[in-house]
Order: sequence, then C-alpha cells, then structure tokens
Amino acid sequence: MSRKDKTKRIEELNHRLSALKEQKRKLDAEVEELAEKRNHLNGEFKRLKAEVQKLKSSRDEINTEVKELKGQRIQLKTEIAQKTNELRNLKSKIEALTAKKTSRSLNALQKEFEAIEWRIQTTPLSLKEEKKLVERVKQLEDQISVYRKMEQLSQKKLELTAELKALEARAKLLQERIIEKAEKSQKIHKEMLKKAEEARKLKKEADSVHKLFLQAKEKVKNLLEEIKKILEEIKRLEGEVRAEEEEERRKSEENLLEKIAKQAMDKLKRGEKLSWEEFKILTEKGTA
Repeated sequence: MSRKDKTKRIEELNHRLSALKEQKRKLDAEVEELAEKRNHLNGEFKRLKAEVQKLKSSRDEINTEVKELKGQRIQLKTEIAQKTNELRNLKSKIEALTAKKTSRSLNALQKEFEAIEWRIQTTPLSLKEEKKLVERVKQLEDQISVYRKMEQLSQKKLELTAELKALEARAKLLQERIIEKAEKSQKIHKEMLKKAEEARKLKKEADSVHKLFLQAKEKVKNLLEEIKKILEEIKRLEGEVRAEEEEERRKSEENLLEKIAKQAMDKLKRGEKLSWEEFKILTEKGTA
C-alpha cells in the first residue's frame, strides 16, 4: 500500500471512528436512561412489595381476630343452647305443677291454713276432729307448696329468660363484628391482590428494561472493541507513514548533502574558498 493509500485509509478510519464515537455517545445515553428507568421500576416494585406485605399482615391480623370471635361465638352458642334447654325444662316443670295446683288462689289457701292452725291451737277438739283438721292442714301445705315451687321456678324462668336474651344480644353483636371484620379482611385482601398484580407487572417491565440495558451495554462493548481496533490500525498506519516520511526526508537530506559536498569539492578543485557549511559537510564525510 502506497503512502497515499495509507493516508486515505487513515482518513477513512478517522471518519469511521467519529461515526462510532457518536454512536457510542448515543448508546451511553441510552444505557444511562435504561439504567435509570430500570432502577425506578425496581424501586416502585420494592415499594409495592412492602405495601403488599403490610396489607397481608393486616389481613392476617384481622383473620386471627375473626377466628377468635368465631370461637367466642361457638362458646356463646353452647351457653345459649344450655340456657335454652334449662328454660325448656323449667317450663315443663311449671306446666306439671300448674296441672297439680287447685282452682283456689294462694291467698285463699293461706287464709284457710292459718284459720285451721288457729282453731287447733285455741279450740278444744276431739281426737277425730283434730286428726281431720291435721290432714286438711297437710293437704293445704301440699297445695301451698305447689304455689311456692311455681313462684320459685317462675322467678328462675325470668332470670334464665333475661340471661338468654343477654347472651343472644351478645351473640348478635359478635356476629355483626365477625361480618364487619370479614368484610374488612376481604377488602384488604382484594387491595393486596391488586397491589401484587401491579408489582408483578412492574417487575416484568423492570426485567424487560434490564434486558434492553444489557443488550445496549453489549453493543457499547462491541463498539469499544471496534474503536480499539480502528485506533490500533490508525496508529499502525500513521507509524508507517511517519517512518516513510522520515526515510524520505533522510534520503532527501542525504542527497542534498551529497550535492553540496560535490559542489564543495568542485570549488576546492578550482581553488575557490569554501563556506563554513561546505567545509563542515566535507569534514563530516571525511573528504576535507
């Protein structure tokens, strides 16, 4: 390759180098932009992931509360069933006693009981009369006892009914709380799934951008390798051109010195005076 061809080749390579450097500059900007976008997406992904975890913790906490409330509800239902059974038994007992009581009122029975006792205590009676009255007193006591038991059972019935209503009210309130908590849990779960889906999409996009980032980095690497090769070729060609120019300059100087030396020798032959430069050249060549 001639020096002219080499110089032309160097110009072509420099032109190609400029184009590659511009291409690399654009790729570097693209790499930086992709890295920023990827980092932003990953940051958003981490933020959403933390929100999902927070929502999950809230949901799980509420679900634990719901589980505890349901346990309380089961216990209340057991208590309600027990109280209901007790109340049913009481009603059966009251009904049985009702069937045993007389048509007379408790007040009438008590008055008759007190009157007979007074008569026994204050009136002289024959053994037959006293025995008859004592038997009547026993009958009255039995009848009064029925009323007393009915009163006791009725009072207990009222108490049990009140307790049962209180338990049922607690059970209703508990059920309302369970529904409220369950609805809240479902709402949080729905929000959690929404956030999780958003996070999944962001992660997918971040991974896609990271892939583009790696591809761009690979292009930059390839460009750098090509730039390096071109720089090495330019350096080699420029070295060869400089060496050729140096050789050409050396030969030109050598020819010039030969010419001057020949002219100086001709002057010496003619007996003419030499200049200092001519004398120096002849001395260096060893002809003076």
